[in-house]
Amino acid sequence: MTEETTTGPAPETRRVRVVLVDDHRMFRTGVQAEIGETARTGVEVVGEAADVDQAVTVITATRPEVVLLDVHLPGGGGVEVLRRCAPLMSAAENPVRFLALSVSDAAEDVIGVIRGGARGYVTKTITGTDLVNSVFRVQDGDAVFSPRLAGFVLDAFASTEAPPVDEDLDRLTQREREVLRLIARGYAYKEIAKQLFISVKTVESHVSAVLRKLQLSNRHELTRWATARRLV
Repeated sequence: MTEETTTGPAPETRRVRVVLVDDHRMFRTGVQAEIGETARTGVEVVGEAADVDQAVTVITATRPEVVLLDVHLPGGGGVEVLRRCAPLMSAAENPVRFLALSVSDAAEDVIGVIRGGARGYVTKTITGTDLVNSVFRVQDGDAVFSPRLAGFVLDAFASTEAPPVDEDLDRLTQREREVLRLIARGYAYKEIAKQLFISVKTVESHVSAVLRKLQLSNRHELTRWATARRLV
């Protein structure tokens, strides 16, 4: 997915302090290398966290301008981080702003963190240049989305009806939903493992759990199930 590219602020005149929250250390390292060279980008990474508790502790201690927040985290996910950091977001002076950065492009993930108070949502396919621009825009108070994800948010907030409850889908964890969608889209286990930064064995375990919870027999039935619910 291509994010809108704009001219970024001059690094010599603008600075933004950022905390990275993601449960994959290699991904955090990659983001740090891509955007954290302060003299070049204007972005100073002042902290990292791998789960909800660490995130709240680091964000409270460092008070960054912007937090890059993964949606799926041990301890309750990005929504729980937002809930526990609500006083920091609503501070009269120097509020902490959140930009979701996730592999997921699922509507419920996007809507969930926006309802929780995040200022925007971009996927991990975003380029380093566009991510830097997005961080500065969020620091300025702008809302930042790719066009497709913005559509999810507009549709959700324009609707006056609550979304229907799907008891079968609610049985699945957020990670199982991610794997389900990728399986239904025809991805091989190795491709899913690469996209989600997990092992092939972990993918297999998630698929087995999904099949068991939904009482399905194979990935073909799983694909039909997901397609019928417009999850693909």
